[in-house]
Amino acid sequence: MQKNKSEKYNKILNSAGAVFAEYGFYKATIAQIAARAGVADGTLYLYFKNKDDILYQFISFKTDVVFKKMNAAVEKGQNAEDKLRNLIRCHLEEFQNDKNMAIIFRSEVRYLRDIEPQIKDISKMYLDLLSDIIEQGQTEGSMRQDLFVGLVKRFILGAVEGVIGTWVSADGRYDLVSMADPLVDLYLTGVRGE
Repeated sequence: MQKNKSEKYNKILNSAGAVFAEYGFYKATIAQIAARAGVADGTLYLYFKNKDDILYQFISFKTDVVFKKMNAAVEKGQNAEDKLRNLIRCHLEEFQNDKNMAIIFRSEVRYLRDIEPQIKDISKMYLDLLSDIIEQGQTEGSMRQDLFVGLVKRFILGAVEGVIGTWVSADGRYDLVSMADPLVDLYLTGVRGE
């Protein structure tokens, strides 16, 4: 019974992601989500309070999955540069593999005040990962020590979000992951120690 519940829950979440990406959060309806998931409208209320709760849980679920993968990718790095490359590559891979998630994070999430604290938490987790990598790079001597870590990590996050946004705007017509190494090379050109 628990397995069926979990399968149905995940199916509803994925269907909601597709509907939110296609119609936008405000225009999307419970009926559209239920139809896409192949369940009755009322079934959604067994798992979620309302449409806002569906979006909140969608973001929470996706964030948990993506951050587990990002942390594992970073752990595989031998040094700060490897860790940064692994983090950026994983970030871009996850969004390329789930275009609906990329669309929702780009076009919906930033404008919804009800989930603003959740987005701040997600950003903080990502920025904390970057801080650790940058500080390690500074200790190793591969990144300049005179740079303010807060500025560097926000520069990196902003650039990654910009690359994802451009990819979404281009309707995913090119390989997003191919941007990972050039992006990291761009960062390191400006932050590598001599």
